[in-house]
Amino acid sequence: MRRADILFSVLKVPVDAVMLVIAGIFTYLLRTQIFDAWRPVVFALELPLTRALALMVVVAPVFLLAFAVSGLYAMRMRITATHEALRVLVASSGATMALISFMFLRAELFNSRFLILGFWLVASLMVIVGRLIFRRVFRHLIARYGIGVQRALLIGEGLAADQLQEAILEDSSHGYLIVFRSIIYDIEAIKLIMAQENINEILFAHLTASAEGAVPLIEWCHEQHIAFRFVPTISQMLTMHHTMDTIGRVPLIELRRTALDGWGRVFKRIFDVAFSFLALIFITPAGLLIAFAIKQETDGPIFVRLRRVSGVRRFSLVKFRSMVANAEELKPSLASFNERNDGPLFKMRDDPRITRVGKFIRRFRLDELPQFWNVLVGDISVVGPRPHQPDEIAKYSPSHRRVLAMKAGATGLAQISGSSDLPFDDEVRLDTFYMEHWSLWLDLQIVFRTMWHMLTDHSAV
Repeated sequence: MRRADILFSVLKVPVDAVMLVIAGIFTYLLRTQIFDAWRPVVFALELPLTRALALMVVVAPVFLLAFAVSGLYAMRMRITATHEALRVLVASSGATMALISFMFLRAELFNSRFLILGFWLVASLMVIVGRLIFRRVFRHLIARYGIGVQRALLIGEGLAADQLQEAILEDSSHGYLIVFRSIIYDIEAIKLIMAQENINEILFAHLTASAEGAVPLIEWCHEQHIAFRFVPTISQMLTMHHTMDTIGRVPLIELRRTALDGWGRVFKRIFDVAFSFLALIFITPAGLLIAFAIKQETDGPIFVRLRRVSGVRRFSLVKFRSMVANAEELKPSLASFNERNDGPLFKMRDDPRITRVGKFIRRFRLDELPQFWNVLVGDISVVGPRPHQPDEIAKYSPSHRRVLAMKAGATGLAQISGSSDLPFDDEVRLDTFYMEHWSLWLDLQIVFRTMWHMLTDHSAV
């Protein structure tokens, strides 16, 4: 999914919230300042501004929920401003009816029908105006500063490709910059262009291409984490996950490796930040004791920073040091003792580099607690595929590289299903299953199973 689409959809939530609060204040002032001159009452004393603002804290989320149910925050096919305004009006009406029904069921008396009906009308108008302004500002930011713009390679000739290019050039809000257009479908030439031009998306509009002919390019795009979208002239869908969008009058289908996209990515990141922040606070006392024990036993740092890969990024994974300080330097001399002959990973059960404290904290997986810092700063997620070393990934086969389509995790389906004892191909299959069937509910199940695993399985070394 385009970065511009995600940013545009996410920012609409606070914009709507601000407009709803402004609408509430404006409606209240109309009732207490303007209409009081025609119909003097003590309404302002019965419902002071502070209480009215407190009610807005309850009312605004109801309207935002109604907007969400109406698809006003959906990260999918764009809608016109007129269509969006109608949806806002319908959603606001639904939210207002829900509030009136709630008051009726509670048998509450409210002495200002204007405040309810006035807020419905003013809120609808304010949200519509706010969204129109936001559309214009966002288009300006994309056109002027290139915020969230995808650098694209357009492949194809004919009417569909021409219309697609024309629509992108005419409207910068689509979030695309066509860096290069290739009329001929030559996969090797395309790879060369992609490397030279720093392109992060392919728009495929080659009408004569067959599904079989497009497969190598699609597979290569998945391996390189490059988005692939095509004008739907290809006869078959090549993956279980796809999204549809339009640019101008041209429909585009994006093929994806994972179910994690759009709002799912947003909610997963919110969960990561909240969970890791609370976890770091909770583990601080135990962390201080572990740090003291490490320093007492051997010289060297408390933490070790290990080179790992998460998606397409390299980062330093933070752990409590459980080995001697020069463990990486000794690894080549132990290569002949590697117990994992089914893949690129290194495993040695009685590794002489592990210290006594290291054996204890590994047994209970306490050495992994500092990884929550990596989660907090966004290097990895709480749940995801195992983060592997760059030298291990260099040995991956193309089928193994599919696990790089998602950010790595502190725990994952493979980790709770046999840990390092799993054959490497089985680990890849489990991680692939997780990516293709991702959900927040699945993440929560894996987190709870991980906690149980830490309490009951002490086989890690």
